Amino acid sequence: MDFNVKKLASDAGVFFTRAVQFTEEKLGQAEKTELDAHLENLIARGDCTKNWTEKIFRQTEVLLQPNPSARIEEFFYEKLDRKIPSRTTNGELLGQYMLDAAKDFGPGTPYGSTLITVGEYQKRLGGAEREFLQTSAISFLTPLRNFLEGDWRTISKERRLLENRRLDLDVCKARLKKAKLAEAKAALWSEEVDKAEHELRVAQTEFDRQAEVTRLLLEGISSTHVNHLRCLHEFVEAQAAYYAQCHKLMQELQKDLSRIPNAFVINPSTSGMSVCSPHSVTSLPGASSPSRSLVSTNTLEPETLKIEEVKPPATGTRKAKVLYDYHAADTSELSLFSDELITVYTMPGMDPDWLIGERGNEKGKVPVTYLELLS
Repeated sequence: MDFNVKKLASDAGVFFTRAVQFTEEKLGQAEKTELDAHLENLIARGDCTKNWTEKIFRQTEVLLQPNPSARIEEFFYEKLDRKIPSRTTNGELLGQYMLDAAKDFGPGTPYGSTLITVGEYQKRLGGAEREFLQTSAISFLTPLRNFLEGDWRTISKERRLLENRRLDLDVCKARLKKAKLAEAKAALWSEEVDKAEHELRVAQTEFDRQAEVTRLLLEGISSTHVNHLRCLHEFVEAQAAYYAQCHKLMQELQKDLSRIPNAFVINPSTSGMSVCSPHSVTSLPGASSPSRSLVSTNTLEPETLKIEEVKPPATGTRKAKVLYDYHAADTSELSLFSDELITVYTMPGMDPDWLIGERGNEKGKVPVTYLELLS
């Protein structure tokens, strides 16, 4: 094994003198050469840029890939310079599960056909998410990573070198000071003073040159900010395009679902239950009690009729003024119009946020928050 013992000893000596100088500075026993104010400001600005860029980079990674295991896997692929394998998004996986479930439930059933429709849209949403992730990684994450792993590492290396040059300069200043004190006692030490002055001039030159290199690199942070600003605009544009595409797909999905026949109606032939429409209720001729009504049943025999008992109100009826327009969500609810007066009452077991409202021959549930109850 070939190594230079003298060089090794020299490097060890330099390291030791730097360590002694650094320790004495911390203890206040040695003077320290201060950097000029402009360079100090550049260093502080560079540290601020590095710290916030690192935080933004890490949090953007979490936003784009919440799964920590997946992020670790991608990290190792990048370090090994291997292509990251394509990963199925959660939306695509959910869509596939819905399509598989529809096959088992029967694509001809209301539930199965709806699962197929929603599943296909979920896969399209997952594809849009995949495209957004790829675009964001290229346009935003990659420039931030390049700065942290490239430019900033170079700046950090030159800053460490500048600190070493400063320590060497202060060591030379201390030697010259000691040599001059010794010269005052004996003229024989004049050679030591000349040697110390020469070393000081060399150290000062190297320090000034390294300070200039470091300054130029730190001034390049301004260009980094401009580049990151452009990347930030691209990231926002990618987000806007992604969310706009998702909104468009969801609107299309809602329209497609509205065209599917009502899947909430229970099939009497399979359930054995009678399902009635609110519009099929008529007064029973000759009925002595107003609480009895005639209900047309949707069974295999449409003409079959049955008598259904309607429970009377649990409390007395009251008048209520409608404060806002309300559009009924389904046939069990009653649409409301602002400033109209309706009759309301409650039924046993009802949600306290709802009442039964009546307007002429129309009746249905109404939300309490839309009403002003009158005494």
